[in-house]
Amino acid sequence: MALRTERTEGSPRPEAAAPVVDSPQGRIGSEGRVLNVFSHGVLALWGLMVTLPLLWAVLSAFKSDREIFTSPWALPSALHFDAWGRAWSQAHMSRYFLNSVVVVAGSLTGTMLLGAMAAYVLARFTFPGNRFIYFLFVGGMSFPVILALVPLFFVMKNMQLLDTYPGLILVYIAYSLPFTIFFLSGFFRTLPTSVAEAALIDGASHTRTFFQVMLPMAKPGLISVGIFNFLGQWNQYLLPTVLNVGDEDKKLLPQGLVALAVSQGYKGDWSGLFAGLVMAMLPVLAAYVVFQRQVQAGLTAGALK
Repeated sequence: MALRTERTEGSPRPEAAAPVVDSPQGRIGSEGRVLNVFSHGVLALWGLMVTLPLLWAVLSAFKSDREIFTSPWALPSALHFDAWGRAWSQAHMSRYFLNSVVVVAGSLTGTMLLGAMAAYVLARFTFPGNRFIYFLFVGGMSFPVILALVPLFFVMKNMQLLDTYPGLILVYIAYSLPFTIFFLSGFFRTLPTSVAEAALIDGASHTRTFFQVMLPMAKPGLISVGIFNFLGQWNQYLLPTVLNVGDEDKKLLPQGLVALAVSQGYKGDWSGLFAGLVMAMLPVLAAYVVFQRQVQAGLTAGALK
């Protein structure tokens, strides 16, 4: 007798298994995950390549000369601060540091003020020759500074600006203006026009609108380009080497580091050399750590808007 099974009312109907479909969205998602893992791996490797030499230099500054050669990768047995004193006083790093602070402070202030004013006019006003002047500044970014050293030297000599702080400050400003104007002009274009128009309607002049309305709105971009200019001007070696040729008391920190490296090669005071190197790096690291969020906001502000 054959058995027959009947499906009662309300019982679930058996369904066939859904076929697995290899959708384009799934393939794109898997490729994106692989690319994400690869990019993070490259960034982690790059971070180690940058961080490890920096940490090694800092640790070597607290070691003795014997420890630097016998155990270069080990932690210092004790913190030796005498190398910092020798680098600061005997190697005249204090004088070089003060000279760099004076020159970079003056040049950075002039660069940001003139660059922001020029970039604002080129970005917000239309007048004959606007694009020509803009591309003239942009073309200055592609001009190697080494090609201008000889005529620049004679120009500074005829103006009696060699071995002077004002001479270096003016040269640093001229050297940094093209990048500053290029960066800030694109940033000023992203700012809303209605705010400036409202200020003008309320009776504010163009100067007051720029300094009290538009400049505070451009703070992220100003901080970003200011950090880049600070890095370039603080680490500048070629220009002060050519323009500071006679006065030892007015040499800047990069020149002092080179002189310290040459002298320590004969004296064997390697811990003092590492201490001087860390002294030169500390202002740069401090500036980036303090303004890290503002730099990232300034670099992404234009893209987000």
